[in-house]
Amino acid sequence: MFEKLEDLEVRYRNLEQQLSDPATLANLDEWRKTAKNHADFTGIVNAFRDYKRTGAEIENTREMLREKLDNDLREMAEAELVDLQEKQQRLEETLKIMLLPKDPRDEKNVIVEIRGGTGGDEAALFAGDLFRMYSRYAERQGWKTEVLSAHPTDMGGYKEIIFQVNGKAVYSKLKYESGVHRVQRIPVTESGGRIHTSAATVAVLPEAEEVDVQIDPSEIRIDIFCSSGPGGQSVNTTQSAVRVTHLPTGIVVSCQDEKSQHKNKDKALLVLRARLSDRARQEQHGEISSVRRSMVGSGDRSERIRTYNFPQGRMTDHRIGFTLHRLPSILEGDLDETVDALGAAERAEQLRGDDAPASVRPRSAGPGATVAGEGN
Repeated sequence: MFEKLEDLEVRYRNLEQQLSDPATLANLDEWRKTAKNHADFTGIVNAFRDYKRTGAEIENTREMLREKLDNDLREMAEAELVDLQEKQQRLEETLKIMLLPKDPRDEKNVIVEIRGGTGGDEAALFAGDLFRMYSRYAERQGWKTEVLSAHPTDMGGYKEIIFQVNGKAVYSKLKYESGVHRVQRIPVTESGGRIHTSAATVAVLPEAEEVDVQIDPSEIRIDIFCSSGPGGQSVNTTQSAVRVTHLPTGIVVSCQDEKSQHKNKDKALLVLRARLSDRARQEQHGEISSVRRSMVGSGDRSERIRTYNFPQGRMTDHRIGFTLHRLPSILEGDLDETVDALGAAERAEQLRGDDAPASVRPRSAGPGATVAGEGN
């Protein structure tokens, strides 16, 4: 590890020299690229330098303790040595985490798809609650959300809603949300006051650029039709809705929220690219997962990941056994503590490497999972 850190520090010094090189300053694109690389290395290099300074202070303190000191000075030096050793240990753990490989998709925007599952109207209402939760969380993060497609129900929920989230490092925060979300509460449709279990599925797809996913025009079929649902005469009588079918995979994306046919087509293709990219990743992940899978980053949408229990006011993430008893604030978008806990668990899993025990491997409900009626 320390050889790698020494190499990084050498590269960092070289980048510092390049930033002041007239040849780099004369080329704006080159300067920006160098400045970005320099900024990317700054945190870990500073932490490594702090680690080395702390090591030097430890050696100086040990040297001092070898000398003849009065009791008060010796006691102070021994206490300082303990503090320095604890600091060095913390810095070493920090450096290990900072050296972990980053997911190249972490900086991407995302497309989130929420669908009501087991539970009928109550599942659709819960899908609406999840959409509200993620929208509020996005507001807290300073992100922008845009609905791409929605199929609302008469009761105010959604059979399906697809929306885009744009901002800084969106995927790094939302990538843990893919899976089956379960709710336990008394539905508004329940006259007997019995608690029901319903579910909704969430898929978080990193946005795929055109350069990432090439779509052959000959492999897609585009159908134009009139929009349905609320929106007035201009929506319901104009052929602006678009359905895009990817023939090789059978993936179908429909979009009708915009009055413009071109805008609906652009949105549908945006979702299609994300789904094709995710499909390729899932296929690759399927090969890798036969050997080993990440505990919280699998993105397996058949896996029951979380329960929202209204009577107890709690939210439990089953992947890491993490529970919070403040459900109302969570549903208002207060997800930071949960996201941080999942990120920490994933980093710990990476640090354990292939020696991780089976107890921390992912638990998947499988493709035929039934979430209604399961235990807590």
